[in-house]
Amino acid sequence: RQFPGCGNIVTFSQFLFIAVEGFIFEANFGRKRPAIPIRNYFIMVAMFFTVSVVNNYALNLNIAMPLHMIFRSGSLIASMALGIIILRKRYSVSKYASIALVSLGIFTCTFMSAKQVASESSLNQEDGPQAFLWWLLGIAALTFALLMSARMGIFQETLYQKFGKHSKEALFYNHALPLPGFLLLAPNIYQHAVLFNQSELFQVPVVGLTLPIMWFYLLMNVITQYVCIRGVFILTTECTSLTVTLVVTLRKFVSLIFSILYFQNPFTGWHWLGTAFVFVGTLMYTEVWNSLGPFLARCRRRRRPKEE
Repeated sequence: RQFPGCGNIVTFSQFLFIAVEGFIFEANFGRKRPAIPIRNYFIMVAMFFTVSVVNNYALNLNIAMPLHMIFRSGSLIASMALGIIILRKRYSVSKYASIALVSLGIFTCTFMSAKQVASESSLNQEDGPQAFLWWLLGIAALTFALLMSARMGIFQETLYQKFGKHSKEALFYNHALPLPGFLLLAPNIYQHAVLFNQSELFQVPVVGLTLPIMWFYLLMNVITQYVCIRGVFILTTECTSLTVTLVVTLRKFVSLIFSILYFQNPFTGWHWLGTAFVFVGTLMYTEVWNSLGPFLARCRRRRRPKEE
């Protein structure tokens, strides 16, 4: 919020921390050979790095964080579309209906955000239509990242089918191999490191250490990101893809609500309606209702003896 363009230093710090941890505990200081051939990781990493950087730059293009979260929730649409095109998959009518609902929700939120950006641009004589054009570029960037992320998911799925699921190994190589790519972003990363040093001082509770508050925020971000991304990679090997999608979607929903309430991001009734479409459509896609029925029935059967 203080430095909207700091996405690159945040991503670099996350990648560096996870790569160092994986190099020590997973790769055993480089002595352990990967189960999946390294050339496949280079392809996956190229897509992963591109998605991360493009998503970061989208926040510099008048894209509000709630819209960013909602738009990225459309991964189901992109995955389904590419699955039909690349893997020749076919889906049930309910799946297509859920995707239509998600699409409608994203369109509603995007359209209302476009009206907000357009009205703000018209009030600001200095920017004029330029702010709205930057916003359109941001939407294009999010769309590209969404499709690239879906393509990466399909590639990852085929690798796991062929070589087995190795979540910790994939986590390490997905974060270690892209590190040289951050050299292209070095000036931007250094610029924000200087800005971070100039932020107000903050005393860390319990530890008593004093440091610029932006570095404290970055440290907390890196730690929570590590917990999050490691959980997701483990989840992909322990649960079905539908369960993973449901868990990640619920996490996005909690993040969205927190962002709106705590940071007071602009959110109208239409935005709430669009959000409802997105998450109800996602729940329809995961068919969680089919699992809830038997679960509730079992709960009722367990309660009856106690009640009698």
